[in-house]
Amino acid sequence: MTTVSRAAPESSASPAPETERAPLLDARGIAKAWGARRVLAGVELSVGRGTLVAITGANGTGKTTLLRICAGLIAADAGRVGLDGLDPHRDRAAYQRRVGFLAAGDRGLYARLTTRRHLDLWARVSLLGRRRPAAIERTVADLDLDPLLDQRLDRLSMGQRQRVRLAMAFLHEPDLVLLDEPLNSLDDHGRELLVGALAALTGRGGAAVCCSPAAAAGIPFDRTLTLDRGRLTERTR
Repeated sequence: MTTVSRAAPESSASPAPETERAPLLDARGIAKAWGARRVLAGVELSVGRGTLVAITGANGTGKTTLLRICAGLIAADAGRVGLDGLDPHRDRAAYQRRVGFLAAGDRGLYARLTTRRHLDLWARVSLLGRRRPAAIERTVADLDLDPLLDQRLDRLSMGQRQRVRLAMAFLHEPDLVLLDEPLNSLDDHGRELLVGALAALTGRGGAAVCCSPAAAAGIPFDRTLTLDRGRLTERTR
């Protein structure tokens, strides 16, 4: 049987400008309390495709809590979060496939495993299947991990471990990367590698949100927001 393809009729309508497109991440009315302490009070956060957003604020103001809600790791008391129309709980598997997350500190590592085994383990957890070797090879190159591949994590410096943790956040090519204090312990070379990884992310239409007490120097953020008293405000240039 022969299949005849028909060209779609040309449309005179222009593509919607970026400002009219639905955001990649859309968080509305996010509220969260830990016991009697209210941390987030109706937070509104919209992140467009191809953008880098910084969230600053004093220690304990709720930056990590907000990031974990956006990652689908904990639930808000009120409000909703969507990633390109996906709900973090109703569409959990599809949502998680499209999110990369870096927790603050040095969590998520196994002291006696090598860098190579960490990346392979994370690629398997991410269900990359046949794409696993190529994804690992690309990430090793992007974050200059080749000299560290066969070293155990407990033999690496803090900055080197941070690069491994960043590699795990970017490995599966997520659409949205959420980074909690990503510059911790990074030297100038590590910072340059992170900037390059973020540029590749936004270049393919992804986006990132980075939280830290102060704006991370050297990262070309499109927007900088401050979290204070449970709400976000945008810093004007």
